[in-house]
Parts: sequence; C-alpha cells; structure tokens
Amino acid sequence: MREAAFVKQNKEKWIAFERALDANVKINPDHLSDLYIHLTNDLAFAQTYYQNSNTLKYLNSLASQAHQKIYINKKESKNTIVDFFKTDFPLFFSDYQKEFVYAIIAFFVAIFIGSLSTIYDDSFVRLILGDGYVNRTLENIAKGNPTAIYQEAGQGGMFLGITINNIRVGMLCFAFGLLTSLGSLYIILNNGIMVGAFFTMFYNEGVTFDAWRVIMLHGTIELSIIVVCGAAGIILGNGILFPETYERKYSFINSAKAGLKVMVSTIPLFIIAGFIEGFITRYAFMPAILNWLIVIASAALIIWYYGIYPRIVKNKYEQVYRAQAA
Repeated sequence: MREAAFVKQNKEKWIAFERALDANVKINPDHLSDLYIHLTNDLAFAQTYYQNSNTLKYLNSLASQAHQKIYINKKESKNTIVDFFKTDFPLFFSDYQKEFVYAIIAFFVAIFIGSLSTIYDDSFVRLILGDGYVNRTLENIAKGNPTAIYQEAGQGGMFLGITINNIRVGMLCFAFGLLTSLGSLYIILNNGIMVGAFFTMFYNEGVTFDAWRVIMLHGTIELSIIVVCGAAGIILGNGILFPETYERKYSFINSAKAGLKVMVSTIPLFIIAGFIEGFITRYAFMPAILNWLIVIASAALIIWYYGIYPRIVKNKYEQVYRAQAA
C-alpha cells in the first residue's frame, strides 16, 4: 500500500486518538489500551514499509505519549473482574456485534436444515444423534416423560459433566477459527443441524411443547454459548482472512486476543447452563409459570448482555469522548 493511501485510511483515527491524549482528562484506561493496540499495529506496519518517513516519526511520537498515559498514570482497579464484565467487555464487544449476528444467522439456518431433513427422512435423526440415544428417548416418550434422560444421573456429576462438555464444544467453535472463519461456521452448522434434528424428533412424536419447555430451561443459555463462541471463532478467522492494512501476523494476533476476550465472557454462562441442567431441568413437572420465568430470564440475559448493553456502554463512552475532544 502506498504511504499516502495508508495515511488517508487511518488519519482520522490517529487525530481522534491524539485529541483524546491532549485533552488531559480522565479516559477509561482499558479503552485507551485497546486504541493503543491499534496504534502500535499501525506503527509496526509503518516501520516495515515506510522507514525514515514522517508518518513513522509521527506514529512513534503518538505511541510514546499513549504509553506514558496508559502505563504511568493508570490506576489498578480493585474490582478488575467486575470492571471487565460491567464495562470493558461490553465496550469492546460493541465493535464485534456483526460477527455475533453472522453466528446467529448460521445457527438458525442449520436448525432449519436439521429440522427439514428429519421431517422428510426418519433415519436422519438416528444418523445425527445415534441409535442408542434415539431409542432411549422414544422409550421415555412412551412412558409419558420425554425428558427423563435429564433425571438419570446424579446432580453434582451431571453438573460437572455437562459444564465440561459445554466448554469443550465452545472451545471447538473458537479453535476452528484457526481454519479461518469458515472453520467456526462449520462447527456452528454441525451443532445447529443436531439441534434441529433433536427438536424435530419430539415434534414427530407429538410432544413438542412438553419437551421444548423443559429442554429450553438450560438450552436457552447452552445454545447461546455455542453462538457466542462461534462468533469468537469468526473474529479469529476474519483476522486471518482480512488483515486489511496490517501484516497478516499482526492481524492474527489481534483477532486471537479479541476472540479470547469473547471466550472469557462466556465463563459465567458455562457455569449457569451447567447448573440449570444438572440441578433444575430434572424437575420436568415444575409449575409452568416457574418454567417459563427461567426460560424468559435466560433469553433476556443473552439479549441484554450481548445485544443491547454493549450499545448502551458504547454510546455512553462516545458522549464522554466527544465532550473531552470538544
């Protein structure tokens, strides 16, 4: 890329960053740190391709100022974990919500494929879930308890086993991003087809409502974890596919860090989903109102934290930033 094109593409970001530094007012240090990472990537690019240029000198000076403001004046918070989930991650994730939307779309497309395949081919669900699981579920349906499988294991053991399995699936979604974002999309599609076949099996047996309201007690968060981890994998994979102005190596490192942040955000979800499935889902015949309250609360948590809240935090900080730059 020509130096002039590089400057034109990034100058507004640099100028805005410079104004924020010159304002000499309180700026969220972790947000400033994220901006600093982008700046150092531009600096590395300039050092490689525009040696001894004015652009390189300018970026060196700007990076030096940012380093001092971040690492000399930064105060360590006593509530780092709380700050991460309350402010830092939502602000960060507001820039990656499109990847989350892509993962949602892919997941629902896969559910549709799995459902349609099961409706038109009774053997498809056995191919996906296995004969043993399907036969045991059909036996439970015949006995009048479609979700009895969730009552068979002990609570503590089930909680631990399910949590570990959810983590395994989530890590797989993320890790396949190393094969580019198509790798993570592949895992999302696999899981979505499985879910579609699973629910359609109950539909074919005429117990859709009884099964769905019980399974979604834990399934609302559990399935959301797959989508969120899939989004983390897409972020990772996009860094490999679309380095933009950065060297592919730097783009990969940045996207890997971004994806890991998304993965960290799912830790409480892994625990909550495992707890619900291990300790609550077994009570299939609880009052319907309690059942639906748990499902609705779980859905609201996901929609709020990954959909609405990041935008609120971003708007808040943009208002503060504009006031500082004025």
